[in-house]
Amino acid sequence: METSGSETKRLSMIVTKGTLDWAYPPFILATTAAAMGLEVTMFFTFYGLALLKKKLDLSITTLGNPGMEMPLMGAHLLMPNLLGALPGVDAMATAMMKNLIKKKGVASIEDLRQAAIESDVQMIACQMTMDLFEFKREDMIDGPVLGGAATYIETATKSDINLFI
Repeated sequence: METSGSETKRLSMIVTKGTLDWAYPPFILATTAAAMGLEVTMFFTFYGLALLKKKLDLSITTLGNPGMEMPLMGAHLLMPNLLGALPGVDAMATAMMKNLIKKKGVASIEDLRQAAIESDVQMIACQMTMDLFEFKREDMIDGPVLGGAATYIETATKSDINLFI
């Protein structure tokens, strides 16, 4: 996709969440934008940095997600916020979500992440967060570069679209 002249449109996003349900939007948007010809940069910081780990063990939580509904036996089961305080509910909700993803043939986060890499999406791992959470470079996938807020700001100032996810 081209703008007037020959400049390629750019999308940058800050990825701050590392749960299963919050991992889908940034990777779907990144791969879609790349397929449409945009230059895409993803800046992974705080809990979003976990999405760059080699081994993903993502889960979801009902706590703080009052709009969460899961299809069940032809209806939609609303997961009340209070339920998240009960032991085992997050594990149950995660199992339900993973089953739904598999049943509906939705790509895994690992597959979407690989598609982003293959689409030349630039991934930046926040150096400060790496240090703060004591993540080691060898625990992360190959490809992402290390950078900080200034690295992201430099990219964002050149982008047509900036997202915070």
